[in-house]
Formats: sequence, C-alpha cells, structure tokens
Amino acid sequence: MTSGFVSLVGAGPGDPSLLTRRAVLRLRRADLVLYDALVSKEVLAIARRAHRFYVGKRAGRHALTQEAINALLIRAAQRGRRVVRLKAGDPFVLGRGGEEALALQAAGVPYEVVPGVTTAVAAPALAGIPVTHRGLATGFVVVSGHDESAYGPVLGHLPPRAATVVVLMGLARRAEIAQLLLDREWSPTTPAAVLYAAGTPEAHTWTGDLSGLGAHQPPAGDLPATIVIGDVVTLAAKLGRAAAPAEAAQAQRAVQQR
Repeated sequence: MTSGFVSLVGAGPGDPSLLTRRAVLRLRRADLVLYDALVSKEVLAIARRAHRFYVGKRAGRHALTQEAINALLIRAAQRGRRVVRLKAGDPFVLGRGGEEALALQAAGVPYEVVPGVTTAVAAPALAGIPVTHRGLATGFVVVSGHDESAYGPVLGHLPPRAATVVVLMGLARRAEIAQLLLDREWSPTTPAAVLYAAGTPEAHTWTGDLSGLGAHQPPAGDLPATIVIGDVVTLAAKLGRAAAPAEAAQAQRAVQQR
C-alpha cells in the first residue's frame, strides 16, 4: 500500500526568499529531492536532511529520461518516502510537471502541486521589465525556444506588437527566433533583451533590438537565460533593475527598526 507522498514544487527564479512557504516546508521535511539543472544551490540547501538527486536536462544533456524520472518518483513514494520534485520556476510552465502528475495519478500515488514564481514573469520583473504595460502591451506569450517545433506554431502566426514575447530555454536559437519574427514583419528596431541568471547574484541584462538579437554573444559559462521581445523592454532603462528580494527584505527590516 502506498504511504509516501510526492510534491511537485516550483523553486522560482533562483532567490530562496522568493519560495512559497509551502515549498520551504516541503523541502525541510523531504526524504528525497529530485532537482533540475536550473535550481540554485541556495534553494537546494534548504533540504538539509534529504537525499538530493540530480535529474536535470540542459541543451540535450539529460541525466535521466522523463520516463525514468516518472518511475523514480513512483518507486520512492511506494516505498514510503516524502519526495520533492523540484523544478525551476513553476512546475506547470514548460516544466513537464503535468506529465509527472499524470504518471503519479495513474500509479495511484498521492501528490500535490506547489506553484512557484515562473521565470517567464519573474526574470523580466527583476530586470525592470513588466511583461504588460498600458499603452505598450496588453498581453504576453511564453514559448519554449529549444526547438522550432515548439515556438514556430505560436510565433509564426503572431502579428507585430500583438504581445510581449517571452522565450525560455531559447538562447541557442536566438537567431532563428529573431528571423522568424522579422519574416512575420516585426520591425527590426523592436526592443529585445536577454536576461541572465535572474534572481541570483550573477544576474545581468543585455538590451538591444530584434535585428541584433541573433548576433548577441552570450557571456562565458552556462547561465540560464530568458529572452524578452517587445516595446516593454524600453522600460528597463527607466525602471532599472529592481532590488533583489534579499536586498528588499533587508531594507524593509531597517525601516521597521527605526
């Protein structure tokens, strides 16, 4: 009889102070944590008592297949363990959390979903870019950039300036994505940004336009990146990079102590 439990947990963009209270509680009580490549070490450190096992996927480098991950979740829960499946951002936003939930349900394993702050919104916000803004954008679309079959059906039919475009996992395909929009008659001067390592001390932003996105040279290292395309990118220069959550919390404590 199944006595374990699985929590599909969103880790947010990287800063542990952006975790939900339930996410922190589940990490502290976990026996086993299966974590993805983009989960920060600071978030992972919260699960002090758990066995932590890497199951990430980066640019075609898969530690385990999705089927193997599903099987591992089911087997661990059936052995009575409290399992956290820890994903960057939100588990149901391009995180294959739905597939894992279906596998758990089919196996009769009890589970829950603990939403996280999706990087699709958090990364732009932390860089001073609202994905919607009156007079600039009334909506936004989020696509996976890992393959043309993922983003093409959406971006290939998106009229110019119809919405802010947010691309996750698309840095390697930035040139193809830019060309697709240009072919769709988006202006070459449409503002664009690449947001690196959002929610971490390494966070930084490249800003330019659609014509220059493909030629942009990423920095050394394997930093996670979020691409934003649309007029809202111009607000980054005016709003600046928002204070990091930890800095904001420190400032708030200082005010309260006065």
